[in-house]
Amino acid sequence: MNVIKTLTDRIQGKAPKGAKRSSGWSSFRRTFMDRNPECAVCSRKKGLEAHHVIPFHLAPDLELSDENLLALCRRCHLFVGHVGAWARFNPVVKVDAVAWRMKMAG
Repeated sequence: MNVIKTLTDRIQGKAPKGAKRSSGWSSFRRTFMDRNPECAVCSRKKGLEAHHVIPFHLAPDLELSDENLLALCRRCHLFVGHVGAWARFNPVVKVDAVAWRMKMAG
């Protein structure tokens, strides 16, 4: 384990590597997905995932925040939520989701 990286992450408020999800995450996620039954981008209803706008490892305190979640299908999760690479995140994913949804509606 890189001690300097761990200390820097903690100073910046990032969750330590291997941080555990809240015990309420499964229930919270299920309720969120029940209230949001389609992809915010393409309206698909299958293969949905709860996407954290600000990733859990950067803001574990936002894990159970509705405002920090967006329902996305697997494809939109990668391309809109993570801008094409799982190592990245899109802090304006909600704005992009609305823009793409409008474009797709024609």
